[in-house]
Amino acid sequence: MPIKILPEKVSSAIAAGEVVERPASVVKELVENSLDAGAKSIQIATEEGGKLLIEVVDDGCGIAQEEALLAVARFATSKLQTAQDLFAIDTLGFRGEALSSIAAVSRLEMVTRAQGEEVGSKLIVDGGEIKPLSSVGSPPGTVIRIRNLFYNVPARRKFLKTENTERRWITRFVSRYALAYPDVRFQLQQEGRTLLQTSGNGDQREVLTEVFGLETARQMIAIPPSPGAEISVSGFVSPPELNRSNRRELTFFVNGRWVQDSSLSAAVLQAYHTLLMVGRYPIAVLFLQVPPEQVDVNVHPTKSEIRFREPDRVFAVLQRAIRATLMGHTSAPGVDLHSTWSRDDRSSSSGAVSTDWAFAGESSFDPSASPPRSLQGVLPSGTIPLLRAVGQIGASYLVAESPDGLYLVDQHAAHERILFEKMMADRDAGALESQNLLEAQTIEFSHAEAVLLQENLEALKELGFDIEPFGDRSFRLRAIPSLVTGKDPAFALRSVVEEFEENEEPLADALEARLAARICKRIAIKAGQVLSVDEQRQLLRDLESCSLPRTCPHGRPTMIHLSVDALERQFGRR
Repeated sequence: MPIKILPEKVSSAIAAGEVVERPASVVKELVENSLDAGAKSIQIATEEGGKLLIEVVDDGCGIAQEEALLAVARFATSKLQTAQDLFAIDTLGFRGEALSSIAAVSRLEMVTRAQGEEVGSKLIVDGGEIKPLSSVGSPPGTVIRIRNLFYNVPARRKFLKTENTERRWITRFVSRYALAYPDVRFQLQQEGRTLLQTSGNGDQREVLTEVFGLETARQMIAIPPSPGAEISVSGFVSPPELNRSNRRELTFFVNGRWVQDSSLSAAVLQAYHTLLMVGRYPIAVLFLQVPPEQVDVNVHPTKSEIRFREPDRVFAVLQRAIRATLMGHTSAPGVDLHSTWSRDDRSSSSGAVSTDWAFAGESSFDPSASPPRSLQGVLPSGTIPLLRAVGQIGASYLVAESPDGLYLVDQHAAHERILFEKMMADRDAGALESQNLLEAQTIEFSHAEAVLLQENLEALKELGFDIEPFGDRSFRLRAIPSLVTGKDPAFALRSVVEEFEENEEPLADALEARLAARICKRIAIKAGQVLSVDEQRQLLRDLESCSLPRTCPHGRPTMIHLSVDALERQFGRR
């Protein structure tokens, strides 16, 4: 085929695909434009997760009437004059692609009035087709409405996630920018409901409370800024005991821009080295000020990826700032004298025991997971034979004998499997028991967590939780599964909420299984707990009765088998 220059409409659609990935991308570009315009109040409203409507209203400097048409033209911007300016960018936007890309895949309406002008301007762009500009009365600032996003690109619209997922992305983005700009009043409404509202009084701790909830905000440790330092770090980090099962709560702003950078995440985790257990991650909201000429933000059209001229130096400054803050606030850990597995603690239903809700490394749950390839062939197929308890190694592994050889059993993984099968069997039989709390507990969550919890109340009810909404972000916990009786109910619920993923549908059976697996992981006996001979025997008997005894609910092997033939070969008998 001959080489041809693409039509303007096609090239605009291609450019839009790079800038506008989802409704949250639109919100990001519009909010960043508002901040660049010096807005002190930004109101965001969405409908149907942003697919039907996105509206952003600000009180910034506005756009002059003679420049309104340029605002939606490609590569038109007020933030760059020469190519040299690319090497010292101090604004959030600079490409001149945002509005034109958004207008190419939606129906855009813009009403704007510049400071000092008597009337405003109204501009409508329908799928890239610009309508005539008109004069209207309006207050200073800009109002942009985006309707029917991707209406003319059905393939892109089809690949969007559910409305709930898109709403969570928007909430997450607006919440983070509210933290970075506490002197700006943010208001977020979704489906007519206000999810976030800040005062704009400059109090970062107040915004932290609005975003994460009072309990979390109260525990967060402030990193004081370093006046005069060429590279300055400020923000908030969580104490080691306040952590999550994933990295989603690691938030970085570089020169006021929300970025994603693996080296910054690595610096945070390095600062927590030896303070957090494997598979656990802190909460961090960090603001770095770096000379603009030492940062390249012109890496990707979304401007979320950056490069540092001296990445090792930035890594070291961030790591040291966090580590010094943690060392100044970390107290000696307490000792729990009731964490061993004793006969007095044994459950009557399965030989299970009451243990700490200690953190352990997480694995992604797949109910159909197979043992790792390296162990296939080591684990024999079928159910396990009768096992005779021989002893315990390292207070973590049981040694057992059977007619076909030797078994090494991971006591934690095995107990997970036992508890999981009992819990799911009781649920399927309608016999899952709940334990009512003496006093209902009121628990506050962040906005995003509250939405997730609200969507999955029925799934949690199926597993023995009795929860009811108690305000916008608070819930009343009245009962918990009997398996977790004696544990901190609030922590039990928070641990389960962490398991919710962005693409989960409420009431999905796989979701209930995933939540049950997480609960069982928390209450199973831990590595390092010494078991009596009777307790070892009971654990093996319960494991033998499981339908899938060879893996824990997360797919990790519960045992390793050494056949008699393999032992004889090792000892030279064959």
